[in-house]
Amino acid sequence: MDKLIVHGGSTLSGSINISGAKNASLPILAASLLTDEDVIIRRVPDVSDTNYMIQILSALGAEVERSSGTVRISAKNISHDAPYELVRKMRASICVMGPLLARLGKARVSLPGGCVIGDRPVDLHIKGLKAIGTQIDMEGGNMDMRAPEGLIGTTVDLSGKHGPTVLGTDNLMMAAVLAKGTTVIESAAAEPEVVDLANFLIGMGAKIEGAGTRRITIHGVEKLHGVEHTIIPDRIEAGTFMVAGAMAAGPEGITLHRVCEADLKPVTEKLLEAGHTVEFNKNGTSVRVAPGENPKGCKITTAPHPGFPTDMQAQFTSLFAVTPGISVIEDTIFPQRFMHCAEMSRMGANIKVDNGRAVIEGGEQLSAAPVMASDLRASAALVLSALTAKGSTEINRLYHIDRGYEHIDEKLLMLGANVERVQS
Repeated sequence: MDKLIVHGGSTLSGSINISGAKNASLPILAASLLTDEDVIIRRVPDVSDTNYMIQILSALGAEVERSSGTVRISAKNISHDAPYELVRKMRASICVMGPLLARLGKARVSLPGGCVIGDRPVDLHIKGLKAIGTQIDMEGGNMDMRAPEGLIGTTVDLSGKHGPTVLGTDNLMMAAVLAKGTTVIESAAAEPEVVDLANFLIGMGAKIEGAGTRRITIHGVEKLHGVEHTIIPDRIEAGTFMVAGAMAAGPEGITLHRVCEADLKPVTEKLLEAGHTVEFNKNGTSVRVAPGENPKGCKITTAPHPGFPTDMQAQFTSLFAVTPGISVIEDTIFPQRFMHCAEMSRMGANIKVDNGRAVIEGGEQLSAAPVMASDLRASAALVLSALTAKGSTEINRLYHIDRGYEHIDEKLLMLGANVERVQS
């Protein structure tokens, strides 16, 4: 098991390329099961989550080749049974349900694992798939699904307690592309990753309208074909490094290439409000971020896209911990997602958490301490805190960060950080 040693105090400079989006890659890899023709997907990040998804596709019978960020998949003869020993490792593995049902008319998928960040039920997935004709039986932690009469389009409302479901929208959209008739998803997730999946499916011959809005309409077709597709930039990785630039860069800042300005709007707005410099190039594909001369705290409330992403609240907690003044972060999507705060308190951060809300009194330099990563974004927050802390911080359970950040230690080294990956 690896751990990361971050020697604080280095000044970041230079530039890096942002990887393809992990959260777009996973459902798109799953969607390759919808056709028996070859699919080529480019800029798939080399992270453990995409590795798990590729293992699942292989276990289902697909032939998969991976080379330098490009994945070629041939799913001519596939099984309907996704094995527990792989599915348990990653929540996003649940998005093979929709493609398997659409292609084979049946699926057997174990309830998934993933980060422990509170209640993440699959009830909306089940609701959507049942609405279009799926029979679902639960037995021994498995979901046995069949569509004896075929999948039939209808209108489905996917609204949930904490807003739209991204993977639930993905699953229903993938199932509906081969259903009879028209499916309308009300209260659909509008995240850029959902739009990327829709564009991938459209490239395969699907008929989809409204992706990126709260209503998605899918007109079922009889068959899909192969396609070549390039994954969108990872807005959460980009946002994480933007925060790193605001915290630890010199006056010239750092530059991130392969970004999408529109997808980064919520993060950009909060960095500007906090007094930092954010400058995009003319076509919005590169951004320079530098620390402000007079940074200040602010208030953040997470919300479904186009609101502030829950996947960025932990990183902004790190920023506000060293920013003068009082900042408040409220997570309305995953109210229990503040486990990083206890670890940051070990480094001297002044944070009080209560009922999905963190109040941060910042301004003091943090001190190095051994800390434990509890989930993917929490681990990124600990790395950010360690960059400016006094001394050398040891971050354990690094496998969390390897789930979603491609070679983060190498990218930090390219920017001038003093980090080293060692075996526990």
